[in-house]
Amino acid sequence: MGQMDQMHLQRMHFYGYHGVYEEENKLGQRFEVDVILFLDLQRAGQTDHLQDTINYAEVYETIRSIVEGRFFKLIESLAESIASTLLADYTNINECTVRVVKPNPPFAIHFEGVSVQIHRKRNN
Repeated sequence: MGQMDQMHLQRMHFYGYHGVYEEENKLGQRFEVDVILFLDLQRAGQTDHLQDTINYAEVYETIRSIVEGRFFKLIESLAESIASTLLADYTNINECTVRVVKPNPPFAIHFEGVSVQIHRKRNN
């Protein structure tokens, strides 16, 4: 198989209560999520029909429900849940990359946040 088509959903902003520290769980904070979906977009490009692609508004809502509706201590676990849910719910996604950014971790140091990025493939 050659280079696979990609759909990018970039810099989605959510408010969640993920973290190891109690104040994070109480106060919550902003999280950013980027996803890259690897799938065949040729048919959609030819037909111009939504049913031949991924409805990115639905994907956004799926991700929002995880980030804002569930609790994880680690952003690694949050990213894993997003990736596994997308692969389970959308069978035309072959692979996905998920990046979760925590822009304001509760540390007395100055940097532009911490992030994890994972890449997962469908188990055949």
